[in-house]
Amino acid sequence: MTSDMPDAARFVLVSPSHAANVGAAARAMKVMGFADLVLVAPRRADVLHSAEAQAMASGALDVLQGARVVDTLAEALHGTTWACATAMTPRDFGPPTLAPREHFAALAGSGHRVGFVFGPERTGLANDDVYRCHACISIPTHPEYGSLNLAQAVQLIAYDWRQSLGGFVVRPRTALPDVAAAEEVEGALAHWQQVLVQIGYLDPAVPRRLLPRLQQLLNRAQLTREEIHILRGIARAAAKSAGPQSSE
Repeated sequence: MTSDMPDAARFVLVSPSHAANVGAAARAMKVMGFADLVLVAPRRADVLHSAEAQAMASGALDVLQGARVVDTLAEALHGTTWACATAMTPRDFGPPTLAPREHFAALAGSGHRVGFVFGPERTGLANDDVYRCHACISIPTHPEYGSLNLAQAVQLIAYDWRQSLGGFVVRPRTALPDVAAAEEVEGALAHWQQVLVQIGYLDPAVPRRLLPRLQQLLNRAQLTREEIHILRGIARAAAKSAGPQSSE
């Protein structure tokens, strides 16, 4: 599957060994809005149709089913104009090694048709595959342990590339909270006052500052009407367990 969209990117998995990683990579791509997946000589010929891949691609079967399988990296990169290899350690020779965000900031908006190349799970990319690329991307990790699962690496690169393109808008809540009115908060406070006296927690002769403190607590909480109902329900249950006398 290819695209002429300016934010399109191709994700190339070279000789992936585990079908589950392929499925998870498809899902990682889809949540960031990408769909162009190419496998180069996967270890399993049926990887795209395997139960493991399809299970891990939950919700992204369209990406998995639209993926292409080719024999060589050259075929996988056909049509791209800028290829980014991914590698944990820099090579002594080859393209410059850069952090994703640093490089993507300059690459976004360049008009390039970008391909991201990921190596086999056990060995990573071979030198010859890295040399074929224009840049080598190294995800910053803890220096003592930087091993990333293949699908995790795809997710991080897909996220950073999407962010460099402007990202997606965070959607607000589907409904604004139904904030309780002042009189409803006052009613709940009065209800709790009755119950606290009934259970012996509040001495009306020596109230100290308990009620003003509760008032401040409720004000800070910005309670919804539903939450007020919950608090009053708790008060009713407490009053009932304390004795036959009702608190209302």
